[in-house]
Amino acid sequence: MNRHWWRDAVIYQVYVRSFLDSTGDGIGDLAGVRAGLPYLKKLGVDGIWLSPFYPSPQHDHGYDVADYCGVDPLFGDLAEFDLLMAAARRLGVKVLLDIVPNHCSSAHPWFGEALAAPPGSPARARFHFADGRGPDGSEPPNNWHAMFGGPAWTRITEPDGRPGQWYLHMFTPEQPDWNWRTPEVAAEFDRVLRFWLDRGVDGFRIDVAAGLFKHPDLPDSDDPEADARTRDSVNPLAWNQPEVHDVWRHWRAVCEEYTAHDGRERLLVGEVSVPTAREHARYVRPDELHQAFFFDLLGAPWDADAFRKVVTEAMQDIAGTGSTVTWVLNNHDQVRTVTRYGEPATGGSGLGAARARAAALLMLALPGAAYIYQGEELGLPEVVDLPDDVLTDPIFRRTGSRARVRDGCRVPLPWSGQASPFGFTSGVEGARPWLPQPDWFAEHATDRALADTSSFWHLYRDGLHLRAALPQLGEGTLRWLDTPPGVLGFVRGDGLVCAVNFGTAPTPAPVPGAPLLSSGPCPPGVLAGSTAAWWIGDDTADL
Repeated sequence: MNRHWWRDAVIYQVYVRSFLDSTGDGIGDLAGVRAGLPYLKKLGVDGIWLSPFYPSPQHDHGYDVADYCGVDPLFGDLAEFDLLMAAARRLGVKVLLDIVPNHCSSAHPWFGEALAAPPGSPARARFHFADGRGPDGSEPPNNWHAMFGGPAWTRITEPDGRPGQWYLHMFTPEQPDWNWRTPEVAAEFDRVLRFWLDRGVDGFRIDVAAGLFKHPDLPDSDDPEADARTRDSVNPLAWNQPEVHDVWRHWRAVCEEYTAHDGRERLLVGEVSVPTAREHARYVRPDELHQAFFFDLLGAPWDADAFRKVVTEAMQDIAGTGSTVTWVLNNHDQVRTVTRYGEPATGGSGLGAARARAAALLMLALPGAAYIYQGEELGLPEVVDLPDDVLTDPIFRRTGSRARVRDGCRVPLPWSGQASPFGFTSGVEGARPWLPQPDWFAEHATDRALADTSSFWHLYRDGLHLRAALPQLGEGTLRWLDTPPGVLGFVRGDGLVCAVNFGTAPTPAPVPGAPLLSSGPCPPGVLAGSTAAWWIGDDTADL
């Protein structure tokens, strides 16, 4: 048995409400995930990561959790979750849950208790309550702004009806931040971890893993709007505090306890947004998180030098800890690669699609683990023209700006047919997906992708099956090849050669023979423009 399955695993992110609807209400659910497992097994992934399905008012689509140990009726119930786990186990598919320890929902019972309790009470100590500034306390305790726009503080009305204290929320007012300096909070999350581990899950994706602790004095920031401006965790007073590492050491110990019991290794992978790869590496030291998403590749422009820089830094700083790099190109918060690399949302052909295919082969060739966001394997572009009246992202609700709205990458998947709902939802008359699907989704439907051997789906399937056949991918080394400007090439320690032509003109290939796999047509000895290819063997010529 491979105890370190996670080192080179490929995990598929399931955004549950947009994957597959089994009930006809237009919202994906756990039964839909269970029905889709054979499709994912055929694709070749090692596991799935489920977005939050816990009871929630859905102000941030489940990242506002009201009960960490239940299932929202939108998505099913605990019995359905157990059926999903059993089906995944039969297929050999790992299951990771999304856990949200930085904040909860304002509908969480503990927050209700805090609102009913007096200032200074133990109930309020579970959160960040503070008196306001100014003679009447009418100004927020500090100048921080929330990542989703607006002040990071909301004033409450005390039980006696008077204006009262303020509470901290680094995202929306419906998502109060936990105060991890209160031991009761840590104990509650111990209970949550064990609840799901006892139900058989293989690990957790940790939301906002550089969060949890704030500077104990809650001082003003020199740049209070930085988080909102960048929509990233950049306020050094609110994120990446040193105490957070003690939490991950404890959570790692809990996982190791379960692994020691039955030999099945559990995984912790963190959403870690920090300024440098070196700081990122601190989160994946041997006694902390097993993995942390490396977002620099996702954020890199389509440029050979930029990609080489971020890969080099990751291999030096992160792999140097003994962990492996966790590569990612897409997720539920980002514009899809086909659009990000230059493709307007009018279909699947063109420059953006070619670059997205090449980037996929590059990511799958790199030593380490990889995470695929649902629809990536279909080559879905971003839906950029959703009407204002259907947008649900709290960023839009709070700012009125479409600039960073995330709904476009969350439109429900097309499975079959020529018109919406494209097999996403059941045959109930009038059933409509929770976000509208454009007509051009027909070009990307799963049934069409499976039938077309030149599709994105077959490229991902072939790449995943070849990865599975290569030994010790997660442990691999990487040596850069001499390449002309605009071309990136490397050979791994196991002899896999990968080259990417970031330009549009063909160039000589690093290996003279025909490629084992390529993202586009590549005659022997030639690497076409906007194309990546793989070869086996270390007989590499200097380009």
